[in-house]
Amino acid sequence: MKRRFSIARFWAVVAKEFIQMRRDRVTFAMMIGIPLLQVILFGYAINADPKHLPAAVVLADDGPQARSLLYGLENSRYFEFVRQYRTEEQARQALAAGAVQFVINVPQNFSRDLLRGKRPAVLVEADATDPGTTGIALGNLPTILTSALRNDLKGPLAFLAATDSPIDLRIHALYNPESITQYNIVPGLVGVILTLTMVLITGLAMTRERETGTMENLLAMPARPLEVLTGKIIPYILVGYLQIGILLVAARFLFHVPMLGSVPLLLAIALLFIAANLAMGVTFSTIASNQREAVQMGIFFFLPNILLSGFAFPFRGMPVWAQNIAEVLPLTHFLRIVRGILLKGNGLHEALNELWPIALFAAVVLSIGVKRYRQTLD
Repeated sequence: MKRRFSIARFWAVVAKEFIQMRRDRVTFAMMIGIPLLQVILFGYAINADPKHLPAAVVLADDGPQARSLLYGLENSRYFEFVRQYRTEEQARQALAAGAVQFVINVPQNFSRDLLRGKRPAVLVEADATDPGTTGIALGNLPTILTSALRNDLKGPLAFLAATDSPIDLRIHALYNPESITQYNIVPGLVGVILTLTMVLITGLAMTRERETGTMENLLAMPARPLEVLTGKIIPYILVGYLQIGILLVAARFLFHVPMLGSVPLLLAIALLFIAANLAMGVTFSTIASNQREAVQMGIFFFLPNILLSGFAFPFRGMPVWAQNIAEVLPLTHFLRIVRGILLKGNGLHEALNELWPIALFAAVVLSIGVKRYRQTLD
């Protein structure tokens, strides 16, 4: 005989699920934390139209029209002049190192040639490794320059404003002149995939030992916490290098990504990045009580990495507070390194400023994992 649907039994099951949810605090925190994090990041931090992009100027003419040009660029809010260089070589080095996004080169006799109707050339060089960051600013550049000189070209000079453009604007989109998205995305995938797999795989390491009952064997070994943790990390370093090899081969032969820099240098630097993510995963495993919690922590760590690091959205389009958070994440710095080496041909000198934050992150996280390593099963 079939039993009828019982409201009492139904509410008993509902109450049981709420009690279970209350006991499983990590899952409950994930259900609340992830939507809240997504709302904050997408609502406040993510911006597809970045402004106040750092720019440098090589100013060979200090005339009034040249100054009007620079003021107009800055008033557009797309450009923010942070440096001035004497030579084009200095400016190009800053562009390669990622210190600036644009270099504006105002030639000698700019003001004189402009007033004579000779259409002086203004060279704008842009770091186009991320087309999403520079594309809108470069697209608006002709209109911005024309508007910048509008007040100067009045009265007897009005005939200059009536021409198509009183300036010969020359734009050089360096490192990715054709704005091919794959050149930006595929090198970034090296860091993203390593972050996801290294953190999740090692996040299960210690929790698996406890759940399968093999933790007793580890505790019986005369091994220090640092020896156990580093011993668990080493095998996954080889897995990480296998992933890098697959991704680089695919980038070269499937997507034709240029590799202008030293691949051995990239592989050497990747060791530190892999170690940082493995340290994060092992630390999660010492905090979590089971494998599910370790995976949840890994996902919670991965979400801000992919959204704030500059992989999915322009880094310089985010507000300052979001950029400060992103600077803590190792993926932010590794993306700059891998794109710099492959697309710009950068060397160790340009990568050093991005290496020490990764090393600091790895040291701090590993020290936390060692401190939390449980010497007993209690």
